[in-house]
Amino acid sequence: MARRPLPRILSSGSASITRSREIARTAADNATDVLHPLITVTRGMRLLAGAGRQKWTATPRDRRGHVLFLVAACVLAVALIPYGPLLALISVMGAAAWRGRDRTPARTGPDEAGTARLQALYEALVPHFSVPDDPAPLFSHGGDWEKAFGTSYVFDADGRLTRLQVTYPAYFTDGDPAARSRVEQVLHAKSGRGREYHFAWDEESNQLLMTVLPPLPTTIAAQRFVTAPGETVLGFTDADAVRRTVPVEDGDVTRDASPVIWRTGGRSTEPHLLVVGHPGSGTTTLMRSLALQALQQGDVLVVEGGGTGEYGFLAGRDGVLAVERGLAGALATLEWAAHETERRLIAANRARQSGHPEPEDIGRPLWILLDRPSALGHLAAADGRQDPQELLRVPLRHGRAAGVTVVVAEQFDSLHALDETVRTHTRARVVLGPADRDEVEAVLGAQPHTTPTPDVPPGRGYTRLGGGPVLRLQVPATPDPYDDATSEAHRTAVLDLLPGGAPAVEAVQEALPEPEPEPEIVSTHKEQLIGAPATAER
Repeated sequence: MARRPLPRILSSGSASITRSREIARTAADNATDVLHPLITVTRGMRLLAGAGRQKWTATPRDRRGHVLFLVAACVLAVALIPYGPLLALISVMGAAAWRGRDRTPARTGPDEAGTARLQALYEALVPHFSVPDDPAPLFSHGGDWEKAFGTSYVFDADGRLTRLQVTYPAYFTDGDPAARSRVEQVLHAKSGRGREYHFAWDEESNQLLMTVLPPLPTTIAAQRFVTAPGETVLGFTDADAVRRTVPVEDGDVTRDASPVIWRTGGRSTEPHLLVVGHPGSGTTTLMRSLALQALQQGDVLVVEGGGTGEYGFLAGRDGVLAVERGLAGALATLEWAAHETERRLIAANRARQSGHPEPEDIGRPLWILLDRPSALGHLAAADGRQDPQELLRVPLRHGRAAGVTVVVAEQFDSLHALDETVRTHTRARVVLGPADRDEVEAVLGAQPHTTPTPDVPPGRGYTRLGGGPVLRLQVPATPDPYDDATSEAHRTAVLDLLPGGAPAVEAVQEALPEPEPEPEIVSTHKEQLIGAPATAER
């Protein structure tokens, strides 16, 4: 039996729907063309009504009566003159048509100067992103920069690039740090020096995104940060670099900032810190900030190799065991710290073997802050004595289990004088001050994803905790409160963080006996002096 054919309405349904859509689209286009004047006038009337409403709202209440009287007088005058209403209607319609006309679309592409800058940048990248054997090169001399840059670029008010996305060929060795560095240097030079650029390489999509980073705030001063036990704030970084924020007082306001948290203690993978910088870069500021935070929960030993007295305000405070500047005192203090580390290890081992908790005297953290050990090493070598860095071997190797944290600060010119034990066990690193990419890599073990700038404020640099990423860092302002150049706000902020106890100078002055008052000398010839005044000599 033959199959009956489908109804016509079902077999030709798709064609009818397509034809209906075309008819509807054509009718809509024709209606838009016919009603375009009416649409323009309606849009203009709406804009005029909105402008009138804003004008009426901005008029003071005591003047609205005068405005209403003036409008009523104008309406009456228009109604009385011949053809007045018709002329008024034509005027209103003309104003509405003018106000509702289509605006000229804004220009989206770059101007002539921007086009020239993008073309120059494209030509500069040709040697890095092209090979002679490429049949269809993406980068070629005299080529079209729009194929490589597209529309992913942004200029600032001065005409300099602030954002650029570059599409590079797949054969470029984007996994080679040297090749990346050469491209980043070209982009940095051609986009404008004096700013810090961030480079994000997307190896899967063969794209490089360059953005200009805003400067990190330098107005955050020393204060009590909201942290857990065993956490220390090294400074603050970009908002998208870390997942955590803490409330900070920035001037007169309180806001959330992105901190760089360094964890110490028995479960830390980077229990010791190395700080490197040039003179005036802020290494001592970071050491003071760490000392103030450590005093909240532990004891601090300070050994200053420079001998400038930058830590004198800590002497005599509760929790500050010693502040040494001389070689003899430094050796004695570090030797005691080594024995204290051994004592803590033995006490903790005995407590674990006997099944008892650790004694309280070894539960309090001990911080050893050593600033400029190379200076003390030179003095020790000249005097034929032991290098102070050798006394740090026990705290560095066994400090994590004993609750001992070592922080060493050194300058770039004396970096070679650091002991191998110090280099090996200080896996948390900080570089402060102006430094090129090679210097940063020599300390942190990796190059930053940004371009270091030659002029940076004190306390500005980079940090890397273990094998983590390289982060930008701004140390909170922690100046010496006894320095005459310190502002009153910073001096008060630092002194408020100090624990109880009087400074060493005040304690010595209080211990000294009060001097006895001198006896008053009374003249026995008072009456003679009054009765016989002196005569002037001639």
